[in-house]
Amino acid sequence: MGRVKSNKSYFVRFLVLGVCVYLIVTLLGLWNTLNESKATLKALEEQYAAEKNSIEELRAMLDDDSNSAIVEKAARERLGYVFSDEQVFIDISGN
Repeated sequence: MGRVKSNKSYFVRFLVLGVCVYLIVTLLGLWNTLNESKATLKALEEQYAAEKNSIEELRAMLDDDSNSAIVEKAARERLGYVFSDEQVFIDISGN
């Protein structure tokens, strides 16, 4: 009768150990997910700040009643236009 109780005790210990290992592995996975999410959040916040600055710059141009600045910016950024007396340097290093 003592032998059966000993086998049950080992089984319960093994079961508790298995549950503990499962919980530890799950917590480590959640910790990694949390860190990745924090990094993504930081990148999105930086992108948001940059977009907000861009919007404020465009609003300032509109409030300035200077449409020539808007046209010049669009020509430079979207079409790649430059003034005839400007020198353009292109970075080919890929950085």
